[in-house]
Amino acid sequence: MNIFYEEEGNFRIGSVLADNDTSLQVQAPHGRRSKVKAANVLFRFSEPLSGFMEGAQKSAAQMDLDFLWECCAQEEFSYDKLARDYFGHAPNPEELAAVLLRVHGAPMYFYRKGRGRYRPAPPEALRAALASVERKRQQAALQAQYLEQLERFELPAAFQARRTELLYKPDRSSVEVKALEEAASHLKLSTARLLQKCGAIASTRDYHFERFLFEHFPRGVGFAAVADVTPPLALPLSEAAAFSIDDSTTTEIDDAFSVTAASGGWRIGIHIAAPALGIETGSPLDQEAAVRLSTVYTPGDKITMLPEALIAIYSLAEGRVCPALSLYLEVGSDLALRGMRTELEQVHIAANLRHAELEAWFNEDGLAAGLPELEFARELKLLWEMATVLEAGRGRPEPLRATQADYNFYVEGERVRIVERRRGAPLDKLVSELMILVNSEWGRALAEAGIAGIYRVQTEGKVRMSTVPSGHQGLGVPQYIWASSPLRRYVDLVNQRQLIAWQRGEPAPYSGGSERLLSVMRDFELASDAYAEFQRTMERYWCLRWLLQEGVGATAGEVIRDNLVKIDRIPLVARVATLPLLDAGVKVELNISDIDLLELTFHAEYRGPAPA
Repeated sequence: MNIFYEEEGNFRIGSVLADNDTSLQVQAPHGRRSKVKAANVLFRFSEPLSGFMEGAQKSAAQMDLDFLWECCAQEEFSYDKLARDYFGHAPNPEELAAVLLRVHGAPMYFYRKGRGRYRPAPPEALRAALASVERKRQQAALQAQYLEQLERFELPAAFQARRTELLYKPDRSSVEVKALEEAASHLKLSTARLLQKCGAIASTRDYHFERFLFEHFPRGVGFAAVADVTPPLALPLSEAAAFSIDDSTTTEIDDAFSVTAASGGWRIGIHIAAPALGIETGSPLDQEAAVRLSTVYTPGDKITMLPEALIAIYSLAEGRVCPALSLYLEVGSDLALRGMRTELEQVHIAANLRHAELEAWFNEDGLAAGLPELEFARELKLLWEMATVLEAGRGRPEPLRATQADYNFYVEGERVRIVERRRGAPLDKLVSELMILVNSEWGRALAEAGIAGIYRVQTEGKVRMSTVPSGHQGLGVPQYIWASSPLRRYVDLVNQRQLIAWQRGEPAPYSGGSERLLSVMRDFELASDAYAEFQRTMERYWCLRWLLQEGVGATAGEVIRDNLVKIDRIPLVARVATLPLLDAGVKVELNISDIDLLELTFHAEYRGPAPA
């Protein structure tokens, strides 16, 4: 006697060696012996085991599932009843096994309800399941087609429309991404590298730039029509003739300075652009600025916080009379500070001075030798002297000395110039000290008036933003706000609104501890971190482009620590695995190779000490 039984979801056959009430000893066709529960036996038969299962499987494969589904009752049924209905006669053991194998192997058509018992799938569920199977079949065929094209480095037409998603936010359940990842795995490439080889990345610069836009400017960088910008109200005209000091690429000119002779001394003006006059709180333009929160800087490009039409009205551009919030310092001939006052006014901007022209003569040597007779030379010298007094008053005096370098990037088409600027140069100190003063003084004014503001606070070495005025240890001032760059930072724009309200004696737009101020702080810090990381990424990109552009295969560098070396002439740090143990500051020679503008990597190899 033989049995057909179920074991762990599989159907098996075997000859009975011993038959007990609840279990049987069974020997399989290949000789293995096992114990089978009597409840697992579906039927018994006397036909030989040899060829039985093969024959049943062959018959099952020939059965039309749709016809079999139509033959069965629409309620729960037993496999043997279905076999009788299907064959039209009492089925033999092989036919029973064939029906059972076919029904059990088609869970879309038949739902298992117990051992040997099934229920047909409802018509709607069956149609949906079959449609799903067809979709998967078509997707598999499409994936195979895409795979073949990608491995030939051909970009499938469907990929072009989804290029951005494939590069920056791939949906791993999509057929396109599955094919892309499979092809990349076969070719031992990253998906980005494969897409580049297929022509989906025409420019490595655009690849990095578009990633940032995808993540932070998904609606694009354009502005809606500027309909809510109102011209400045009639303001008194200052007697001062002001000038700004900026890099040649600066278009959002926030600050300017003036020096006017006064009784027994000087009147020094610090003039800050006043876009808060033209941007109504809560207006569409204000809401857009609150989303952007800052101008985004990257070599050769920027994404402004405010639209160009508004910047053109409020930027302190040469030859124009511009609205400004001004802080005036009354100083004696000995540069002793006698008093300060704030004015909301219009200021004539006499000139926009640029670093490149000024630094040729406004430097330590020029200051020591006496500045040449050039326009604003006398005013600049006086401002420099005032800056040194202010710095000493903060308890942070520093002698004139070489300090860490800054770098300016000038991108012209496909070429880049990287120009080193020494941080802490006289021009930088002049501007920074006057900005520290105006931000500290206006922070004090808001605090004393009981008007809310957003402060920069530093305690125990940690800098944070707060609505509570507190000291900034690094700057050595009792309070410090950002209010000097309202064209470029939303925090400054918010603080300027508070300052204008204070100046006019009007209710402030933002109350202390308001949720609006707190959300501006939180959002600004997150955006600032993201924008700074993007700027670092693009500066690294252009440093690598410069190495390729200049054909730099070997260069000097300076050890920072461990195996980190700062490469000469550009702000790029290399990790040099072959670097011997050297002290910080030691000059070395490096070989540069394997520059990858997509992955932003390169290889640096130690050559030896730099020539003396």
